[in-house]
Amino acid sequence: MTTNPKNLRVSMNIFHRKKKKTGLALGGGAVLGAVHVGVLKALEEKRIKIDCISGTSIGAFVAALYAFGVEINEIEKITKDVKWLDITEISLSKFGLLTNEKFGELLVEHIGDKNIEDADIPLRVIATDISSGEKVILDHGNLANAVRASACIPGIFKPIEIDGRMLVDGGIVENVPVSPLKDMEADKIIAVQLLVHQAAKRPEHIVEVLLNTFEFMISNISKPYLEDVDLLISPDLSGFDKVDTDQIKDLIETGYETALKLLTE
Repeated sequence: MTTNPKNLRVSMNIFHRKKKKTGLALGGGAVLGAVHVGVLKALEEKRIKIDCISGTSIGAFVAALYAFGVEINEIEKITKDVKWLDITEISLSKFGLLTNEKFGELLVEHIGDKNIEDADIPLRVIATDISSGEKVILDHGNLANAVRASACIPGIFKPIEIDGRMLVDGGIVENVPVSPLKDMEADKIIAVQLLVHQAAKRPEHIVEVLLNTFEFMISNISKPYLEDVDLLISPDLSGFDKVDTDQIKDLIETGYETALKLLTE
């Protein structure tokens, strides 16, 4: 019996055909991060499977929950129940006014004391080395500490030390964490950017001063990375506040509606 060379080539092509990977990047944005929950709801409704995921700041928190298999309805409940005082407390450190230790405890409460490399969906978390200004992509080690570091706004929260490095918010270097997805060989990248873009408003306290400073800075830093994105989800958040947790339900709905419209188109 002879083998048809043409049939053999077809069979080998099918065997070696690479499975397409979809990556999801969830950006930072304090309370605005509730938008990510709505985006995930829309992705699941459209049956879009996420093969790898990355997060910065609040995006790292939501990405961690999702990567470790927490159901989207449970993530929504966690997000709605969180209050500012639930995740912060006064710090006696000379490096920060507050500590976000409770933020890590919230993660442990819902998924256990895990390591990043144990995630069901490959996960990367972005942080910044405050000594050198280098971007740090965390791909292994304690998950809660990594997420705390990524969400550690300088001047507000005490930095987190990991492997001898003093780490703070990843938004300083890459607020929409696209580069880790490229490193994980994602073929298609969906990114969620959280910017308020509202008319100038006088800050009412130090938290708003620092968050406004952050937003002005990261809006320019993110542009080069966004060129590699296949679908950018950037909802109109002009009517929202970066610190008011009473808006969370509406933020989730905004994320859902914006993502659903873009995915349908």
